[in-house]
Amino acid sequence: MFDLPVLTKQQRKEYAKFRKFLLGDGYIFMQYSVYGRHCPSEERAEVHIGRLRAHLPPQGEVRVLKFTDKQFERMLRFYGPMKKKPEKPPEQLTLFEISTS
Repeated sequence: MFDLPVLTKQQRKEYAKFRKFLLGDGYIFMQYSVYGRHCPSEERAEVHIGRLRAHLPPQGEVRVLKFTDKQFERMLRFYGPMKKKPEKPPEQLTLFEISTS
């Protein structure tokens, strides 16, 4: 999750650049300024945290929360009167794909 200033044209450009990096690195948009990424291991999480550090914008704040798949499953989501289907849990890493054609 992040809080970046967007008062000047340059700050908005840095915000867009950072957001583009997140999406390009496999993060999914969860809600405004909150993005998530599934990592199958602690080592992979550290790799992505390193990439995040390398692409930090010059101003603002970026926070990283790490939690396990089980903790993610137990997340509670509340909506207003409108009902929405819950998002799918992250998929496991696929190492091999079997083709049937």
